[in-house]
Amino acid sequence: MTSWNLEFSKWDGAPHWHFELTRLGQDEHGQWFGADAGTPLQRGAEPPIDWECEFLILVPPAGDHVATFNASGKYPIYVDVTGPVTMSERVIRAVDLDLDVVRTAAGAVMLLDEEEFLAHQRLYGYPPEVVTAAEATAARLMRQVRAGDEPFSHAAEPWFAALRVSAADPGGGVGGQPGAGPSPVQR
Repeated sequence: MTSWNLEFSKWDGAPHWHFELTRLGQDEHGQWFGADAGTPLQRGAEPPIDWECEFLILVPPAGDHVATFNASGKYPIYVDVTGPVTMSERVIRAVDLDLDVVRTAAGAVMLLDEEEFLAHQRLYGYPPEVVTAAEATAARLMRQVRAGDEPFSHAAEPWFAALRVSAADPGGGVGGQPGAGPSPVQR
C-alpha cells in the first residue's frame, strides 16, 4: 500500500482541502484511493476534522474533476469540478473550481456552490475558457450521476472492499483491480 496526499487549492494558489489517502489501484475509470473513517481532513489552515466514514477518491484519466464516494452520510457521491489534476511524487494536486455535483442519501442529484463560482469568477478573474470548461464539466457530471452511469453506480463497491482488506492487512498490497494482484502501474 502506498500513501498519497491529496492537495486541493483555490485559483489563487491558497491551500484548500488536503488529506492523506491510500492508493488502491486503477481500472477503466481511473486511479482509486481510499481512507478509513476518522481520517483527518484539513481545509487550508483551519483545524483538521476527522471524517465520519470511510471514503474513496477517484481521479479519472481526463482530470477535470475529482470524485468522492462516501460509505455513509449526507452525500454518498460528491464530485469536485477542478482544473487539470496532476499526480506525481505521491501527491495529487487539483485547483478546486467551486462547482460540486452531489448525489444525496435520498437520491437527489444537485449542483452546489454556483454562487461561490460566480463570486470567484470576479474575485480571481477566471479566464472565460476556464468558466466554459467548468460549466460543461458540471453539466456532463450532472447527466452522468443522474443517469447512474459508471463510475457513479456500482464501480466503487469493489474498491470499498479493497479498502477494507487494506485496513485489515496494512502490509498487504492491492493490485490494479480489486483481487487482481499486483499492478504494473502501482506506484
